[in-house]
Amino acid sequence: MFKGGFRRSGLEWFSSLPVCLLLLSVVLFSTSSDIHNQMLRGGEQLWSGYYKLRMDPVAPTCNPEQDIEAAVAQELARGPAEDDPMAALLGVQEKDPADVRLAIERSVADCKTAHHSYDSQREQLTPGVRAYRAVELFVADLIAFGLESQRYTLVLLVMLCAGTATLTRHHIAMRAMETRLDYTVSHTLQTLANAMLLGSSLIFRQSSLGTETTISSEELLLHNFWVIGFACLILASLYRLIRAPSDLIPGGSLNKAFLAVPLYTVMCLISGTYFALIGHASGIGIYLGKMMELADMFLNVGLYVWVGMMLKQTRLATLVFNLFRPWRMPPEMLAVVAVLVAAIPTAYTGASGIFVIAAGAVIYSELRAAGARRQLALAATAMSGSLGVVLRPCLLVVVIAYLNREVTTDDLFGWGIWVFVLTAAMFTLVALAVNRQSKFDLAPASEAMPAMIQAFRPLVPYVLVIVAVVLLYRYALDVRMDEFSAPRLLPVIMLAILLYEHVSLKNRKGRASGEINHQGLERSLRGATNDTTAEIGALLLLLGLSVSIGGVIERSHIMQSFPQSFDSVWSAMVLMVVILVILGMIMDAFGAVILVTATVATIAYSSGIHPIHFWMVTLVAFELGYLSPPVALNHLLTRQVVGEAEVLAAQQETGNFYQRHERIIMPLIAMGISLVLVAFVPLLFYA
Repeated sequence: MFKGGFRRSGLEWFSSLPVCLLLLSVVLFSTSSDIHNQMLRGGEQLWSGYYKLRMDPVAPTCNPEQDIEAAVAQELARGPAEDDPMAALLGVQEKDPADVRLAIERSVADCKTAHHSYDSQREQLTPGVRAYRAVELFVADLIAFGLESQRYTLVLLVMLCAGTATLTRHHIAMRAMETRLDYTVSHTLQTLANAMLLGSSLIFRQSSLGTETTISSEELLLHNFWVIGFACLILASLYRLIRAPSDLIPGGSLNKAFLAVPLYTVMCLISGTYFALIGHASGIGIYLGKMMELADMFLNVGLYVWVGMMLKQTRLATLVFNLFRPWRMPPEMLAVVAVLVAAIPTAYTGASGIFVIAAGAVIYSELRAAGARRQLALAATAMSGSLGVVLRPCLLVVVIAYLNREVTTDDLFGWGIWVFVLTAAMFTLVALAVNRQSKFDLAPASEAMPAMIQAFRPLVPYVLVIVAVVLLYRYALDVRMDEFSAPRLLPVIMLAILLYEHVSLKNRKGRASGEINHQGLERSLRGATNDTTAEIGALLLLLGLSVSIGGVIERSHIMQSFPQSFDSVWSAMVLMVVILVILGMIMDAFGAVILVTATVATIAYSSGIHPIHFWMVTLVAFELGYLSPPVALNHLLTRQVVGEAEVLAAQQETGNFYQRHERIIMPLIAMGISLVLVAFVPLLFYA
């Protein structure tokens, strides 16, 4: 099972292995909370009053055998206290013996009850209770440690993965580094940007230490983590700048070289320069610190990417595509099926970019294996995460409802179904009608159905594994599969699938080698984590700097230059669409939602746009922004996971203008028409 498992490269020992342990710790800490809840319930069922037994009882100090008559006489003989201000104000009043006796009797009764409860709890503290309590309290401490360490885990994850992405040249840019000039310009600006990040973090640290409020040791440690991390990132970019690879093409164009600069570097230079000009040099550090307020959300991003890379190591996607092969679908129709099926996992990941990184390579390779042309496969891969963001239980919709009291998740998910139907219909129409190059000649049902049923049989064990994990969490831990539990359930499900494949396929290696290519549990997990590390670094650093860009937009008061309300709801909607698409082009979904809530949403509400309508438009506009040049983030992520060679090969394909640029134009037509319909048709009914 673990043969050769310790033969790792230096990068695997110091990057992939720690990242794997960090991600496993996130799953462990989040799952331990569910285990602890069940332990508390189990303890209460085994021992009535277990909640009181979690701590050793303290013996009462009162005397249950107190002489009531003597106590009454003593109290009556005692005068008012000399320092009692009420006695001095109201004068001396005689005590009623009956009231004194009643008070003392009640006190003695309470004392006896306390002693009885103490004796009862001591009797209940059997060795079994003490052993159970020790385990339960250990789990409680583990949960507390996990919650307190979330921010540190996120910083370590960002820095380890960002350093790996720098060393492996895996950051997200408009184009790959091909020439020596590309390489020099890119890594020079990366070094400058990393130095800017370090300087901003140092200034933020010093300003925090100089405030009148005492900074806690935990906050100081977090500042130190950022500083050390950015210092290491500078060293990584300097190392890459000095140690240029030998396969670079000599020369190059300066204009193209700037396109090879990572997007996070561009965002850092823009926001850092702006904050420096307005005398707020600690701005980037402050906005990166705001990531810590949503540490659990960004950790979930890492978990989703890890899940996607583990999926890539399994046969699951191939087996799912095998279900549709008997129908002999044309490539265009198979691309539609792939995008529609991908909407379900996208709904659980909560953002299209995360899903493209997580599963884009699998979708692209399967479409190509089924005969799809490169342009079509790239278009479908880029759109694979665009349709499911409006479906339950998308985390992005939950965040919108949390930040905006005008809408609820039920309302948004209810209308989201219709938006999904519309966008799915538009993509289907464009894919099948605009540039279909194959005959629409499906296999007859009498031939396809038996083959489809036969293809489903290998999927049955996978379904059983998934159901087993879901039911285990449901009945053993009382955890349902939803948007909150998915980040910790999906990694466990994928680990269970990898374990199943290890057990079931280890004796089948060499048989039907064209179909089975499984390397074992350890190698598969290691390969998935290797891929995950660079992807997380590229994505999380980009998300963090997009928050900083949001700070630039917020502090520059750009939105205040627009009217705060419009007399015409149609004019307001036109402006909303333009702004939201632009935000989708330059920011990640979660950061953009926070910014839109604070700025654009209030203008829309005051102009008469219904809140539910506005947020449906926002979600579709964001997706159009992620597919729109010049940035086209989803296309950049697609290129990131499928490889530069495939994209270059697609660009060299011949045909008319549409066919040469189908990967860009097809998603724009489908999502553009959908956005226009979602934005303006409802206005006909309530404007």
